Amino acid sequence: MQKRNIIGLILLLVYLGAVAWCCFGHFDNLPSVQKEFFGIPTDKIVHFIMFLPFPVLSFWAFDYKAGKPWKSVLLVFILFLLGCIIAAATEIGQYYTSYRSSDPRDFASDILALAISSVAIIVIYFSCHKRNS
Repeated sequence: MQKRNIIGLILLLVYLGAVAWCCFGHFDNLPSVQKEFFGIPTDKIVHFIMFLPFPVLSFWAFDYKAGKPWKSVLLVFILFLLGCIIAAATEIGQYYTSYRSSDPRDFASDILALAISSVAIIVIYFSCHKRNS
């Protein structure tokens, strides 16, 4: 395993720990924030921002130079599905806590972030791959 992959894996693990802390932490003493930002609920923006880095960090952690371009696209698709599973698991986990709530719109925000980030990876990958050819 290359040094780049080890750093990427460490960053991914730290990120996943931070997501778990954000999703399951007790935040009763935090100051109130605006309920909406440009008409979008703040909670949905937080979910979007929280899941946006997942495909990028995962792609970096798991050797992104898979050889054939279709392998990289397959990897991005698998990482997108894995991100969806993690997002669903956090919402299901929050449902079973007494201090958090589960909201399907949070899951939708997570999926939107995962999709945008995954498409961005593919676009960047192919633009770099085309330039190097």
